[in-house]
Amino acid sequence: MKKTNVLWIMLNSIFLILFNTFFFLLGEAEPRAAVWVSYGFIHFAYLMLIISPALIRKGKSRAVFGFTVHSISTAHFLVLFLAGVILMFIPFDSINAPLLTQMSIAGLYGIILIANIMANERTAEAEEVRQHQVSYIKDSAIRLKTVLDRVHDKAAKKKVERLYDALYSSPVKSHPGLAQIEEQIIRSVGELERAAHGGNPEAVATLADSALGAVNERNMQLRTFN
Repeated sequence: MKKTNVLWIMLNSIFLILFNTFFFLLGEAEPRAAVWVSYGFIHFAYLMLIISPALIRKGKSRAVFGFTVHSISTAHFLVLFLAGVILMFIPFDSINAPLLTQMSIAGLYGIILIANIMANERTAEAEEVRQHQVSYIKDSAIRLKTVLDRVHDKAAKKKVERLYDALYSSPVKSHPGLAQIEEQIIRSVGELERAAHGGNPEAVATLADSALGAVNERNMQLRTFN
């Protein structure tokens, strides 16, 4: 186990050690059931605070996601801790009042946390889609730049330039329904690269025309999805 992990475990254990020490040394010799309810909820809140980093979606906005999730879990722990301590000192005859009170706090926390995680998931998925969209345009345009450097036939070069301009000016926004035609364009660019490396201007010109038609079709279809 890494030294850092050991230190984190030790750090997270400090509260549990201190709380349980105070609870068993200063508390009632035989705690009432209502006290055990508060004891359990305080430990639950602290456990959720510790594991909250594992609930954070990875992505470019991970720091923002983490701050929000951790803030919610921290607020939940503080509220439930204060409520639990206060309720421990009230001599309830049954567990109903402390149980319902702390369940309401924990339930509200659960709703807010799950709603936030779902929002983070949507944001992260949108980021991934956006990254794919940007990569589709950027990568294909860069590859066509390399093709242009290798094509010396004027007619073929002009067709590749038209394809490059059309692709470069294409909207980076995409749609799942365009996945097939975008894959076709990417394959066409790959075939263009091979034709240019092979010094075949006729194949380059033909492939450039075909790819240009696919780019125009893709952009036209994109308008229908908006």
